[in-house]
Amino acid sequence: MNMFGKARDIYKLQKQAKQIKKELVNIHIEAETDGVVITVNGEMEVIAAKIPEEMKTTENSEKLQAVIVSAANKAIKKAQEIAAEKMKGVMGEMQGLMGGGEGQ
Repeated sequence: MNMFGKARDIYKLQKQAKQIKKELVNIHIEAETDGVVITVNGEMEVIAAKIPEEMKTTENSEKLQAVIVSAANKAIKKAQEIAAEKMKGVMGEMQGLMGGGEGQ
């Protein structure tokens, strides 16, 4: 493939990657630990936290902190898996164009 063809294909893949990034913002992933629900988007940004009323007391504050961290980590891990799956095809094609594919 000539340089112009590679450049055109790379540009096309970059456009696809940008489109996927836009889609990831609109994907919401929820994870729950002990009633605390954390919602993140596909870009791994925490966008919401729901805390049950019974946990909103000062004597539960240490447990609440641990539960929030746990639920946030679960949600972020799920978001990473979704993002990786969506980007897998584009990144594979880009690697092939850059000379990382077989037969190059």
